[in-house]
Amino acid sequence: MKVEESMSKSVSRRRFLRNAIGTAATAIGIPYIVNSTVLGQAGTVEPSNRITMGFIGLGIQGTGLMRAFLGHKDVQVVAVCDVYESQRQKAKAIVDEHYGGTACATYNDFRRVCARKDIDAVCVATPDHWHVPVSLEAARAGKDMYTEKALGLSLTWDKALQETCHRYGRVFQWGTQQRSDRNFRYGCELVLNGRIGKLHTILVGVPHDFAFPNQPTQPVPEGLDYDMWLGPAPWAPYTYQRCRPWTKEESYSIWYHISDYCLGGIGGYWGVHHVDIAQWGHGTDGTGPIEIEGAAVFPEDGLADCATGWKVYHRYGDGVTMIYMDNKQHKQGVTFQGTEGWIHVSRSGIWAEPESLLTSVIRHDEIHLIESKNHQRNFLDAVKTRDKTICPIDVAVRTDTICHLTDICTRLGRKLRWDPEKEDFVNDSEASRMLTRPMRSPWHL
Repeated sequence: MKVEESMSKSVSRRRFLRNAIGTAATAIGIPYIVNSTVLGQAGTVEPSNRITMGFIGLGIQGTGLMRAFLGHKDVQVVAVCDVYESQRQKAKAIVDEHYGGTACATYNDFRRVCARKDIDAVCVATPDHWHVPVSLEAARAGKDMYTEKALGLSLTWDKALQETCHRYGRVFQWGTQQRSDRNFRYGCELVLNGRIGKLHTILVGVPHDFAFPNQPTQPVPEGLDYDMWLGPAPWAPYTYQRCRPWTKEESYSIWYHISDYCLGGIGGYWGVHHVDIAQWGHGTDGTGPIEIEGAAVFPEDGLADCATGWKVYHRYGDGVTMIYMDNKQHKQGVTFQGTEGWIHVSRSGIWAEPESLLTSVIRHDEIHLIESKNHQRNFLDAVKTRDKTICPIDVAVRTDTICHLTDICTRLGRKLRWDPEKEDFVNDSEASRMLTRPMRSPWHL
């Protein structure tokens, strides 16, 4: 990494006031009001130690993450971006109320956020098909990034972001926040330290998808940049349900179940969370399975086309089998089965047989996983120290790969062999072609 690149973070913070008040205000064309918070008074962190952030994608998840980051005194939110005008205005109101000013800038185009020299890091919480393109732009602009799961719509997209993060020395945190939960960490440590004997099977259950009927074409509403919402995805006529944000009133978004934007429950909708824990407890963050076999059920027609149910066997080189299923076939969470017992962990809690396993103490000379008590704090600390986060880009790619393998296997309907070193299928050109996806012009990797 070049010396000037390694210095970019500290330089950007030292120049925060000058850039934010001068360059940013000029570019945005609005007054920049300076209050005691910006000046480091009123018990806040001085600008030289503050991390300036932009938030891209302000749906229910993105807004929740923004509120979480606002709770850290060493963060200064300076920009929000969303293709829905209503969502970016709501986000701006939250930020301005928090700081007692009007300085938060709003954008429709994420590239303008990434181009700002005064921003150190971005949070990417767009629909899944935008995660990699936005993160690539951020990395190339010298920003660190907290990017929501899933990663990309293909392994080629994932690998492009991985290479770019390494090339530019960017800190990356994936939104698989279960690694920052005590029960998930402790359960994985028990498995890794042999408390259930020799691990032989991992059962993973996640929420299933559902079919959804076709919808009539409708006029694009005012306040939505629909072409930007589609971005690299194939063009499709607008209908309200295609890109409707997740709301408290309608606690789902149909785009999660449309393969042009997401892999459904197998991937971004839920799958990566528990597959990630399976990888963590198995100790396979740096590798993957060698054989994949299973089946899925897909909708025959309608707007949604992701698998509504599946059961897929992932066999590893060490003899362990991970059985990845929807939660109609296995309760939600991860179950590690060994020769001397089992451990099940989910967001509801942790269970074991024998139950006494849950009082076991991990000795100082045993395997201890990285401890993070807060996913956002872990990212912010890594931005300052330049250390790896608890879920860095290399881990994200390996977990995301398993979701891609599952989806490809079920769509082809046959057993596949995988080379985790080459990260390609063995003697199967048809399957290999499915490891990439084209992007709609003018978007590209």
